[in-house]
Amino acid sequence: MDRLDAMRVILAVVDAGSLSAGSRKLNAPLPSVSRKVAELERHLGTNLLVRTSRNIQLTDAGRDYVEAARRIIADLDEAERRASGEYSTPRGELTVTMPVEFGAHHVMPIALSFMAEYPEVTLNLIASDRRTHMVDEHIDVAIRLGHLADSALYAVKTGDFRLITCASPDYLERHGTPTDPRELSAHDGILFGTRQIFWTYRIDGEEMICAPRTRIAVNSAAGNLAAALGGVGIARLFDYQLSGQLQSGALVRVLHDGDSELRPVHIVYPRQGLLPLKVRAFIDWATPRLRAACTGFDCP
Repeated sequence: MDRLDAMRVILAVVDAGSLSAGSRKLNAPLPSVSRKVAELERHLGTNLLVRTSRNIQLTDAGRDYVEAARRIIADLDEAERRASGEYSTPRGELTVTMPVEFGAHHVMPIALSFMAEYPEVTLNLIASDRRTHMVDEHIDVAIRLGHLADSALYAVKTGDFRLITCASPDYLERHGTPTDPRELSAHDGILFGTRQIFWTYRIDGEEMICAPRTRIAVNSAAGNLAAALGGVGIARLFDYQLSGQLQSGALVRVLHDGDSELRPVHIVYPRQGLLPLKVRAFIDWATPRLRAACTGFDCP
């Protein structure tokens, strides 16, 4: 039995919450994962997991073993990074997560220029709007939009963004232009990301929820923009999508005074051990360039 492999398998199962979820995380057949867990338990002479129909629970011995296995794997990974020279020169694989739409337009060009500058670093770019657990999923750096929850992460602020209320000239010609957020209830709207539209505006110093009727629902920022350009209704879009659309006249901004508060853009990375040079190099490279990109979000 490969004990290190068995440790990685049991950690994946525990972190994922079930044998089947662990097999998907490892991209390994479920029977193989189940067999390795059973072999490890036989080797130790004790049960590590209590299996139920829906999930797994750790026994007392399992909790002790998993805690020790985490330390061992972390120490091994650290030793391998030292041996490979990651602390003497930027090299090795660097995993970066980023929001899908924001990443495509603003992070990808920075990442490509970084690769040209640091040829010994291999980038693994993951575009996802899901909030990842950086340590468990072995993420080196993440680009995060919005306010950060308290966590064991370092964060470097690179700018701000906001939501802008807008519509196509065609829609406004057919339905009129709202001049007060409270007029939205008489308009068609584009729903993005939730089951019901909740648009918050500040009116006379007070926050109010004012929203149009749902005309269409989409689950991506790109779909939200496409629906707005198609004249379906009024949308709230991220300003980092809009500078070109507003300048060209393809979309028109409405309700300037009540639009949403600024929300931050951060580069974040875990607080653990000595920072590999590949991570430090990427942060130092991306920070000023992302700040420069964020300054261009101001919309007319």
